[in-house]
Amino acid sequence: MNAMLILSTSLSAVFMNKLRTALTLLGIIIGVSSVITLMAIGRGSQDSITDTIQSLGTNLLFVSPSLTADGSTNSFTLEDVIALENQAVAPDVKSVAAETSVFGSLVAGRNQTSAQIVGVTSNYTDVRDYELAEGRLFNPADVIIGTDVVILGSELAPTLFGNVSAVGQIVKINGRPFTVIGVFEPKGGFGLENDRAMMPITTAVTRLGDGGVGIDTGVTQISVQAIDTENIDAASEQIRLALILENESGFDPENSGFNITNQADAVETLEDTNQTFVVFLGAIAGISLVVGGIGIMNIMLVSVTERTREIGIQRAIGATKKVILSQFVTEATILSIGGGLIGVVAGTTISYLVDGASIGSLEMNTNFAPDIAVLSLAVSAVIGLGAGIYPAIRAASLDPIEALRHE
Repeated sequence: MNAMLILSTSLSAVFMNKLRTALTLLGIIIGVSSVITLMAIGRGSQDSITDTIQSLGTNLLFVSPSLTADGSTNSFTLEDVIALENQAVAPDVKSVAAETSVFGSLVAGRNQTSAQIVGVTSNYTDVRDYELAEGRLFNPADVIIGTDVVILGSELAPTLFGNVSAVGQIVKINGRPFTVIGVFEPKGGFGLENDRAMMPITTAVTRLGDGGVGIDTGVTQISVQAIDTENIDAASEQIRLALILENESGFDPENSGFNITNQADAVETLEDTNQTFVVFLGAIAGISLVVGGIGIMNIMLVSVTERTREIGIQRAIGATKKVILSQFVTEATILSIGGGLIGVVAGTTISYLVDGASIGSLEMNTNFAPDIAVLSLAVSAVIGLGAGIYPAIRAASLDPIEALRHE
């Protein structure tokens, strides 16, 4: 019996019972489409989060106080910011910006809300890549004088003023009136930046806080922009050295009392974590493929029982064990590859359909990967082949005489 005859015989056997074949295919279809869809969703989520962090700038370093060796907490001032701007000590530092934050109550007419109020230096918006939707940014004079002005986040402005332009309006923060001079464009990140207000750091300290003024103005975090991504490690060491020199009596080199967070490292760590998550999703979906393979084996075993007399007739007219084995393995392979192909089409279609769809406040992002589709199809073929081997061996091992007697 040649290969074409084996293939045609196998196809005839597969389509002899259409309902049973369809139900058998369903297991493989669900398995393959699940793997493709979940992997696409996982990769899309990974890309989205990575892009969000990278949009903040991979050449950024964040410096914040931490516990010292004696258990006390350090604090930064604008004097530390000035020290980091010293090119003689930190030549790989391009720009330095500082911030301090408090929570406050904001009132505009009948609208009221609570939000984070961030006091910043004049170059903060450049370092952190903020863009205006309307109005103007802070200038050095606003920071030096401590003017009562504020810029609202893209979500905070409509909360307070609805559809009316917020620029030029008055908003009371903790009971004090401030003039809105601008509204930011929606910011990436994780959405927190869009729901806060920003004002000069000196204004925040003198109007809303109780910190010092001038170079003694308190700072909760310093954002440092390195010259480029390649110089980020050098800039980090220069920052450490500059702060230790500036605070030689307070910062211990072994336990300096401050943390330097590398944005590029955060991206790499997150990518590794997300990759593990994506593989985990694929593994869960892969269980469906195994279940589909078990379904194929079950149907093939039933087929062997039903066709015992047929097998006996084939053996009686000269079919060898190899022919019987090949026939049943081919049937299993047809089922697995057929289901796999349909599953690839279904998974690809679902991946594109759910891309950009919203589930509540969550937007789904998918990234279809052809390599996953090919891998899923190959795995389904291997599983089908493996599932068909035992029933095929059982069929080929039947005694021809006993098979012919089977009712």
